Amino acid sequence: MERKFIVRGILAGIIAGLAAFLFARIFAEPQIQAAIDYENGRDAAQRLLEQAKGLPMEAEHSDPFSRTVQGNVGIGVGIVAFGAAMGGIYAVGFMLAAGRTGNLRPRTLAMLTAVGGFLGFYLLPFLKYPANPPAIGHEDTIKDRSGLYLLMVGISIVLLVVAVWAGQRLKPRFGTWNAALLAATGAIVVLGVVMLLLPDLGELSANVKEYGKHATETPLPLRDDQGKIVYPGFPADVLYKFRLFSVGAQLILWGGIGLIFAPMAERLLHGRTLAERPMV
Repeated sequence: MERKFIVRGILAGIIAGLAAFLFARIFAEPQIQAAIDYENGRDAAQRLLEQAKGLPMEAEHSDPFSRTVQGNVGIGVGIVAFGAAMGGIYAVGFMLAAGRTGNLRPRTLAMLTAVGGFLGFYLLPFLKYPANPPAIGHEDTIKDRSGLYLLMVGISIVLLVVAVWAGQRLKPRFGTWNAALLAATGAIVVLGVVMLLLPDLGELSANVKEYGKHATETPLPLRDDQGKIVYPGFPADVLYKFRLFSVGAQLILWGGIGLIFAPMAERLLHGRTLAERPMV
């Protein structure tokens, strides 16, 4: 039975990943291209400044794949593979929650699990470390940025699990509604404290050393030795749209997984509640 659920979760993730890819290709890819154009223009301006100072020029590196390949095949394969992985993890989470979260119908639990996946794997970490397009972020901070983001993902998932557990423990005393509010409030408070304690990306040592202390890694205007702006900072509209469409793509992915998986779970359980047929 468990294998059937995992296979269906992966299948749901692949289908939802295709839908998310179509959305990202139409809406997010133009913002990625705009960010790359900005990066190329800024690099050219930086080279002119260094050339004027008589500094040695670094050789330009060409990408092994063209932008056409990256913007179509690359994004498509990446999102679909991510969807398949998240679908498998989602199915495991569904089975672990089955029979432990009250007398829920499989469809209801499927959608609640999808909401939890969206919150834990994306939205809550996004609040502290939002997605960035190309040209934002420095090579020397890749390891630190990846570690901090994964830490936020882990903390978010643990908090969601603890909140669900606490809500179930409080329900007999306070009722379903009040128990859910108390558990959610506690999780929000803890998450807020964690976000305050974790460093902003602009505060990483490599950034502070080279650019000074800022909240983010978003490129500021490029200036010459006299302080004159020779190239503008990163366009705010591009950053806003990229992040908005990133949230939209993830919402489609997780919503699609829940909607596709829900009827399959109903059929496997023959319409019975999860309390009547616990999974594990």
